[in-house]
Amino acid sequence: MSMWWSLHLRREAASVPLARRFLLGTMETAGVDPDISYDLSVALSEACANAVEHGGRPGAGNAGAAGPGHAVDERPGQANEQYRVTAYLDGEKCRIEVADSGPGFPDRRTLRAAAQPPVGQPADAHPPAGRPSAGGVVCAAPPEEPPSAMAESGRGLCLIEELADHVTFGNRPGRGAVVSFDKVLKWREGALLMVS
Repeated sequence: MSMWWSLHLRREAASVPLARRFLLGTMETAGVDPDISYDLSVALSEACANAVEHGGRPGAGNAGAAGPGHAVDERPGQANEQYRVTAYLDGEKCRIEVADSGPGFPDRRTLRAAAQPPVGQPADAHPPAGRPSAGGVVCAAPPEEPPSAMAESGRGLCLIEELADHVTFGNRPGRGAVVSFDKVLKWREGALLMVS
């Protein structure tokens, strides 16, 4: 058995915990291990916060101005103030996609190839932006703009890369950015969707 859902949310701060709670409820019901659920919920929160902060077209109006029912891909003037979250759970993994209608990512992003450090080597918890950690993870933040140690923002995409097994950052030409990530699932005993 597998399941998927898609939410079309306004670009408002209140939408972030809504998406996170929806994901956590789905995973709890399906029987996903709580640690995996937590990692994915934090990564989803970061992707949603990024869409809320950066996901609109400049000069297109205030966040929340679009009415219900206007999807991300529809009429650019209306869709600007919404973003879409889609989650797929199957027996082996969960894949999450967050798509907005903003200007997209300004430069090419590095894809995460491996989540684990080589055997016997600890991972560097905070590698400099653009440089690989001991586990080969490269933060997607542009090397010329690393966040300062006291910055309140600027680490979300790197955090997503650390919490998920595979991450892609892409652009839909003229239609916004897409953050897609997945993680192999672990299940509680007797889980509904557990691999047989």
